[in-house]
This record gives sequence, structure tokens and C-alpha cells, in this order.
Amino acid sequence: MGVFRFERASVPYRTYSGHGFLMKLLMLGGTEFVGRAVTEGALTRGWEVTVFHRGRHEPPGGVRALHGDRTAEGGLEALEGGKWDAVVDTWSGAPSAVRDAARLLAGRAERYAYISSRSVYRFPAPAGSNEDAPVVDGSPDDDEGADYAEAKRGGELASVDAFGDRALLVRAGLILGPYENIGRLPWWLTRIAQGGDVLAPGPPDAGLQYIDARDLAAWTLDAIEKGLGGPFDLVSSPAHTTMRGLLEACIQVTGSNAQLVWTSPERILEAGIQPWTDLPIWLPPGEAYSMMHRSNVTKALSAGLRCRPVQETVADTWEWLQSIGGKAPQRPDRPVVGLPSVKEAEVLDD
Repeated sequence: MGVFRFERASVPYRTYSGHGFLMKLLMLGGTEFVGRAVTEGALTRGWEVTVFHRGRHEPPGGVRALHGDRTAEGGLEALEGGKWDAVVDTWSGAPSAVRDAARLLAGRAERYAYISSRSVYRFPAPAGSNEDAPVVDGSPDDDEGADYAEAKRGGELASVDAFGDRALLVRAGLILGPYENIGRLPWWLTRIAQGGDVLAPGPPDAGLQYIDARDLAAWTLDAIEKGLGGPFDLVSSPAHTTMRGLLEACIQVTGSNAQLVWTSPERILEAGIQPWTDLPIWLPPGEAYSMMHRSNVTKALSAGLRCRPVQETVADTWEWLQSIGGKAPQRPDRPVVGLPSVKEAEVLDD
């Protein structure tokens, strides 16, 4: 079958090759972590992908690259021509950058998928909360870089202001997987690969709720094809794995002789160790844990979300980490995570 144009009033254009519609995607970012996972996922589907980025990192091969700094005056000039079926935006800074891009593209793209965060919910969101939970205040016009939650909420509002019900708000939870530039899973893999006694934060059977960046990408691209809009909490079911399951997977894939020394939350906190930052991913039982690891994701699951086993996420992250020399990239706007070895030894020897 030949290739022909498919047109409708709200769609710039797409082509049909006999195997499905070939979407035209504009990826704002697309060179690191989530953006890269989305870009690679779209390329795998045969989509035509344009990546707009600042030129600091190379995007995957096979894309059309446009350069610009969306925070600078005139930084969106490269986007003033062209039409796309969908835009995916992972921006986490000042919401005004989302506002300006979304307004510019509103007449030349069918859909706008904004990768947001479950951090937009007011703390503490109780266990079982879903997309109906109250959200923080935010403004699409904020150009000073509000705190993370307010910035993401402002980005959501900017997306909706420009695209209405054509805006998809992907409220991700904890994100893990290859290309991670925050350092959470890479730190655990590196520490466990060193072997010996490892401070393991209890309780060991505490459930973890997270999303592999590649599963986030796959669901987002599926949602674009389906024409979904509005907010979706995107994270695995509660207890997709446990703290024990995660750390034992790290031991298995690294081939380490590490011994997990399970330590109570009370002992860890008494030692002045910070959850989430000193011991990445881990939170003690309480309001923060319930909000992060016990949310209701029925809506996303009903819309096709599928999450791969923790062993696959850990193994693929270790393989990627080894391929780049064992040192993960670090986002400059995020703090370095991980427990200093001296502090770990103090607690283990006590």
C-alpha cells in the first residue's frame, strides 16, 4: 500500500503507511533521562521526531535536531515553523517557559503532553489518593522558578491554558531506569557493588511505588495516540516491589557479596540520616511514605499502564551505568544523593 496524507481540522498532518499512523512528534528536551526515553520510544514506533534542545547533550540518532534556549529572549525562534501531531514537554523550571512554548505551538500541534509530577498534590495527600486530591497553587506566568511543586503546577496550568482538553498532564511519581541523572538507583547499585555490610533501611517489606522511565514513555505515547487529555497519576501499583526486593535485585545484577544489614527507621533517623537524600528512594513509615508509595493509580492502569518487573529496571540500569564507565550523570539543579561511607560505618559499628 502506498503512503497517503490523513488530514482533519485539528491535525497538522500525519501519514499512513499500511502499518499504522506515523506521528510527527516534537520533543522539548529529549537528550536526557525521561525525555530521552520518550524520544527513543517514539523512534522505535517509527515516528518522525524533532528534538528541540540547548545543544549540551546529543539526542539519539535518527531525530531532527533544533537548537534553542527557551529561557532566553528569542530562544524559541527555531520552533516558529513546522507542524506536529504532538508535543512532549518535561520542563521543571519556571512555568513561564512552558507558557511561552505552549502558546507558540497551540495552533500547530494537536496535543501537548506535559510531564508533571505527583508533587503537585498538597502535602500530605493520604494513602489511596488519586487525581482528585487537592493540588498546590501555581501560576503559568511565574518566571522566577518557584519551588518544584508550584513550578510543576504552573506548567500544568500553562499547558491547559494553551491546549485545553488537548493537554495531557502526566503526573509521574518516583522515576527510575537507564539514563537516570538524579542518582538514586545508580547510587544503590554502586554502593552494593562495593560489597561488604550495607546499611539497609527498614522495614524490608515496605512497598515501593515507582515508574521505569521507559514505561512512562510508552504509556505517554500510547495516550497521545488515543487522544487522552487531563491529569493521570503515572506510577506503578502500590508494592510493585519492596525495599528488600529492590536491594536484593541490586545484589543479584552486580554479582556482589554485599550483606544487607536491615536497620529500623527509628535507628536511622536517630543517627541523623536523611530519608530520600542520604538513603535514596527510602522513606520511613508516615505521611511522606503514604503520599509517595501508596497512591491510587486505577485511572492510569485502566488506560493501559504496564510496569516491568523491578529486576529488569535494575539490570538495565546497571548495564547502562557500566557502559558509561560507572559514573552516572548528575543534573546540576538537583542535590547529590547518597550516604557518606563514614556515616554508614558509624551506624553499622554502633
